[in-house]
Amino acid sequence: MKEQTIPIPTFVKYFYLISGFLLVAIGVIGIFLPLLPTTIFLILASICFLKSSPKANDWLRNHKLLGSYIDNYQNKTGLTRNSKFINIITLWTSISLSAFLLTEELYIKIILFVIAIGVTIHLLMIKTKQPNNQNNFQFK
Repeated sequence: MKEQTIPIPTFVKYFYLISGFLLVAIGVIGIFLPLLPTTIFLILASICFLKSSPKANDWLRNHKLLGSYIDNYQNKTGLTRNSKFINIITLWTSISLSAFLLTEELYIKIILFVIAIGVTIHLLMIKTKQPNNQNNFQFK
């Protein structure tokens, strides 16, 4: 039996397309705000683009910077040691600046540091992938 697809109304396609671009914007903001996860917003944007515009989805998946977030997640290839290091340093710098310069409330500072610890543990638990370097070789 052949599977039939129901066409999506035009206004729904535009809704998905606009939502996709909003999610990309939030994902880009998440690159700079460690409390905002980048990857999940880019994955959701990709799903919205699949439902509205394959061309927009191709753009996102092939984007020089953003495409790697989706590929690394979907392929479960992990993060390089350098990437983990940069992410953790950025996380702790942002959290520390926020905790000491933007609030005087102790409970907010505690929440920020608990989140930083949780994100750090999560980053450390992600598989570490070896960088692609032509000079590296392995003995077998």
